[in-house]
Amino acid sequence: MILHLGVTVVAAPLIAVGLLNLGKPLAGSSRPLLLAVAASLFELIVVWGWHAPAAHEAAAARDPVFVAQQLSFLAAGLGIWTVSFAGASRASAGIGVLAMMFTFMHMAMLGILLSLAPDLIYAPMYCLGAWGFEPLEDQRLGGALMAVFGGLPYLFGGIVLAFRLLRE
Repeated sequence: MILHLGVTVVAAPLIAVGLLNLGKPLAGSSRPLLLAVAASLFELIVVWGWHAPAAHEAAAARDPVFVAQQLSFLAAGLGIWTVSFAGASRASAGIGVLAMMFTFMHMAMLGILLSLAPDLIYAPMYCLGAWGFEPLEDQRLGGALMAVFGGLPYLFGGIVLAFRLLRE
């Protein structure tokens, strides 16, 4: 989970900020709402899809699938951060707030689901028991990390965009 979070909420926003500072991506897009909806849905499908037991276990068991998982996390993160922060208008800021808040909510919901599950969702051999935890405790720790640290950057991004919206 720490690696997933590093890719989605550290690497992706930093790369997006770097790209946006170049002034190239999505400049002058005539359909910011459509792009935001597409990026949000893609991000939702990628994150929830890879947390389905079969996909999660395949990524844990096979290196090429793991690489595909991480690349899709990065692509989804880049999409949502770039689309949310690319526009300069009030409308773009408002659309970005909605995209960030939607992402915050579904990341927190998935994390809560993983942390409150009464039983293991994944096979015990894939809940490796980091730091001496039993597999169920490990799954719950991963879920808690996702709920808090997976959601907070999107909440913060939404707040930044909301202040940008209110400032204008």
